[in-house]
Order: sequence, then structure tokens, then C-alpha cells
Amino acid sequence: MTFAVIKSGNKQYFVREGEEIYVDNLNKKEGEKIELETLLISDDDGAKLDLGTPNAKSKVSVQVLQNLKGDKVRVARFKSKTRYHKVKGFRAKLSKIKILKI
Repeated sequence: MTFAVIKSGNKQYFVREGEEIYVDNLNKKEGEKIELETLLISDDDGAKLDLGTPNAKSKVSVQVLQNLKGDKVRVARFKSKTRYHKVKGFRAKLSKIKILKI
């Protein structure tokens, strides 16, 4: 089975064909098909290897399934004995993508 290492949003992901993963927001419409930067393509036994310098020749095709928000992350600041505390929340914008073809 073939796998690839793709780059999206300054992060790298190890993917296989047919997988669904969450990446940082791609600013694309749901159902849209795009190609992402590919750093490496190989098979399990390592016989076929396409290593990019910096990008591989072939691309990975993906489809945007959904644009959504991630779980809320709460950030708290606290200082003892001064009655100081602040709580902020943050929800990352994500895109759920499906790997169509490597």
C-alpha cells in the first residue's frame, strides 16, 4: 500500500489513500478537490520511493469534506495572593479532508 507525507499549513502529515484527516483551515469550499504539496511518496516495502527536493514530482489529490471548529482550549492566567485570574478560550478552525489519490 502506498503512503505519502504531505505539507499543509506549515505542518506535515503521514497519509494513505482513502484516509480522512483534520488539517488547519484551507479556505476552500466543501466538496472542492485540490492538490497538496507532497514531500515523499513510497510503498510499504520501500521499493518505490519518490523523495522531494523540496517537493515530489507527483501530487496528492484531496477533497475537502467539511469546514468546522475544533474543541475549545481554555487558557488561564493566575497570580496567587493578588486576586488576579483571567480565562480565555480558543477554537481552531479546521478542515476535514479525504485523500483521494496518491
